[in-house]
Amino acid sequence: MDWHERFPGVAEADWRDWRWQLRHALRSAGELERLVELTDGERRGLALGGLRTAVTPYYAALMDPAQPSCPVRRQAIPLGLEGEVAAGDRRDPTGEELHRPVRAVVRKYPDRALLLVTDTCPVYCRHCTRRRITGGEEGAFDRAAVEEGIAWIAGQGALREVIISGGDPGVLSDDRLESMLRPLRAIRHLEVLRLATRAPVVLPMRVDEALVRLLRRHAPLFVITHFNHAKELTPEATEACAMLVDGGVPVENQAVLLRGLNSSARALGELFTGLLARRVRSLYLHQGDLVDGTAHLRTPLSAGVALLRELRGKVSGLALPHLAIDLPDGGGKVTVAPDYVVGGAPAGLGQAVESGVRGTWLMGHAGAPVFYPDPPETDIDCAYDEVWPAGRVPGRGAG
Repeated sequence: MDWHERFPGVAEADWRDWRWQLRHALRSAGELERLVELTDGERRGLALGGLRTAVTPYYAALMDPAQPSCPVRRQAIPLGLEGEVAAGDRRDPTGEELHRPVRAVVRKYPDRALLLVTDTCPVYCRHCTRRRITGGEEGAFDRAAVEEGIAWIAGQGALREVIISGGDPGVLSDDRLESMLRPLRAIRHLEVLRLATRAPVVLPMRVDEALVRLLRRHAPLFVITHFNHAKELTPEATEACAMLVDGGVPVENQAVLLRGLNSSARALGELFTGLLARRVRSLYLHQGDLVDGTAHLRTPLSAGVALLRELRGKVSGLALPHLAIDLPDGGGKVTVAPDYVVGGAPAGLGQAVESGVRGTWLMGHAGAPVFYPDPPETDIDCAYDEVWPAGRVPGRGAG
């Protein structure tokens, strides 16, 4: 449905203004019921409190008014189920609080860290892993907190990469972003920056030529965005991604596997191939984090493994992401893949392999076992490691 029909009387110039979109985000049952037929569960969710509700008019215009199962509705409008805490749910599901040396920094890995720069978002995803922050519990991140974080990062010579996150940095002005990116890029030991934002999905008008030029100045910088369903791959979102890629800013996607929303091979296949057609690489498919009130959106881990196995051979390898789990209690991110190793020589096929050849039986995508032989030589030492100085990468700044 065209946005003009959903928001009559709104001028084209206002609609295309990302600041107007933020100012007019829909937050209450009264505002949302003008667009959709709210269910009792949605009304209970909107009355709960807790994580904020805000839906940009652009994203709200994508909601199916009559279908509660609409993937856009499911991500944007809370259900009463958010008030239920399941076994294993946690306020801090990935143990970030154990790794916050200063308020604006999370560091769980030796070579990279998160810089948290805001507690607000254009749309508050109902599966948000950081709802203790985006719910307003901590309060805003002011300039002093962010500057303290940047100063701390500058003193950590082992860090090579910083992910700018929040909240969503896409709500910040160009000047505010520049005030963060410039000092980060001046830190010699930082090689790569990432900007984690859902703006291309829920606020695509935020991506304009000025923003692209700003981000390109601080290359290598990657935009990490968050499409979860092919319904979000609109012409506006497509244009936003194209502007970034054409402007020299690579875009990668991290989707979350959400029960009943994208938890089918069809939904994921359409999402991954649609992203690839838009030159957006699918980096991760995340297993839902164990955050309070989100159990109704999570799938069993086995479901994600089975779905990726089903897609293998049907979807280009360029389009397929890794299935990732951010482990509880600060255990870090790990990836899980379908197991294609067969336990031994399948019955009746043993004679197809030359006697004495070592190797492994693997299951092909079509379901037939195939033998992969090992080479005669199995030594994997790299002799040049003894010559090349450890930790030296061409073009890397001094650590």
